Amino acid sequence: MKISRIVLIFTSLLILTISIKAQDSANYIVAFYNVENLFNPNDDSLKNDDAFTPNGFNHWTYRKYVRKINNISKVILAMGKWSPPDVIGLAEIEEASVLKRLCYDSPLKKYHYGYVHYDSPDIRGVDVALLYRRDRIRILRSRPIPVVFPFDSVAKNRDILYAVAQFYNGDSLHIFVNHWTSRYGGYAPTIPKRNYYASIVRHYADSLLRDNPAANIFITGDFNDYPTDESITEVLQCGDIDKNEKRQCQLYDLMYRFARMPNTGSHKHEDFWGCLDQIIVSSPLLDQDNPLYITNQEAHIFKADFMVEPDEKFGGEKVYRTFLGPRYIGGYADHLPVYVIIEARNRASP
Repeated sequence: MKISRIVLIFTSLLILTISIKAQDSANYIVAFYNVENLFNPNDDSLKNDDAFTPNGFNHWTYRKYVRKINNISKVILAMGKWSPPDVIGLAEIEEASVLKRLCYDSPLKKYHYGYVHYDSPDIRGVDVALLYRRDRIRILRSRPIPVVFPFDSVAKNRDILYAVAQFYNGDSLHIFVNHWTSRYGGYAPTIPKRNYYASIVRHYADSLLRDNPAANIFITGDFNDYPTDESITEVLQCGDIDKNEKRQCQLYDLMYRFARMPNTGSHKHEDFWGCLDQIIVSSPLLDQDNPLYITNQEAHIFKADFMVEPDEKFGGEKVYRTFLGPRYIGGYADHLPVYVIIEARNRASP
């Protein structure tokens, strides 16, 4: 059975590759989604996951878990319309079992998703992960990047996930999936922690760019900082594509444009919409002559009607999340997904 499945996937990939190569290009959706506490209901004695068990604070039952899986699947399928995203970074994943359920026992199963995941030291056991469509994308290599604060060595931090994805035309995308330290406990006291995360990402990006100035780098995740915060502007040194037209920056934050739009963002805190979820890319991905090119040089926020609800307290809309405080309401997540469309061009094309 397992061999037959591998043969089927390989055959599908071969047919797709031949079909695409007959064309000049193919489009791929690359996305990120913080899915808000995707826990299974089993108690893990090595993690502080008691709240997400049947007898825990959130009374997290198997029925609620299955609904959560199906809700996340619904968002992913809706994001791609006729064809769901090819690569999706995820945050707040408890362990590999929830990814298996999402890939193989949900409405996503017919799209041949695989996943990349490593357990991190996070005390609650929430990690980042990567889903990818095995019939359209190859993962060449991956590894976790540990984060140990020199000023707080006892802190148990989420790893950064690094993976290299290869497209049909042979070109690769270096992906960094992040979930930086939250603002819980205060914004100012936690700034050094997010800045340190940013410094690690910048170090790895610099290393890739030294080896290959044309490297296609894709940095995404829940940064718990906005595009205008110092972790982005000073540590990562990200440019704004609308202001730095001469491409003098190596990295560009594609979420800057949303900061200039009122009531727009991937996350709402009280009455403020902002982009904690970001997509940062190296400049080659913004070059129309590059074999991998981000269509219109734009990132997008995906917001379907079923993912939001009226905000009776602050007005307008808010994200329809799984919990409202301690009360289970059965929604999707407390963030909206962000994504880009990447055009992969056949190098043989004129």
